[in-house]
Amino acid sequence: MRTRPSRQLAPSLRRAGLALACAATLAGCAGERKSVVPGGDIEQGLRLVTQYQCGACHVIPGVQGAAGDSGPTLDYIGRLSYIAGGIPNSPDNMVRWLRVPHAVKPGTEMPPMGLTEQEARHMAAYLYTLR
Repeated sequence: MRTRPSRQLAPSLRRAGLALACAATLAGCAGERKSVVPGGDIEQGLRLVTQYQCGACHVIPGVQGAAGDSGPTLDYIGRLSYIAGGIPNSPDNMVRWLRVPHAVKPGTEMPPMGLTEQEARHMAAYLYTLR
């Protein structure tokens, strides 16, 4: 004699199957990271953050030797509400901040690095992965 799951158990089995299907789908995407910054490339951004030696002033996860303490840690910059304590954290603002920090916040200690628009986009793309 074959038994069927009770009516109460059937919805939980469906939910469990759906959860497993979602987990399998997400597992296939685990290696991919998509930039939230239009035109920004995360891997290029990491390379540029290293090249421009941002770690001399900041602690930056994923960047070897980035243990500076004259600037704030960038551990969670991608999820903060504000950049530099008062600038709304958006991709456009982050790019502008990286390019011309004194124009965004006069008197800041953040030095202008001479970044191009594209370099700033790549660096912002990387920084938004830090959550």
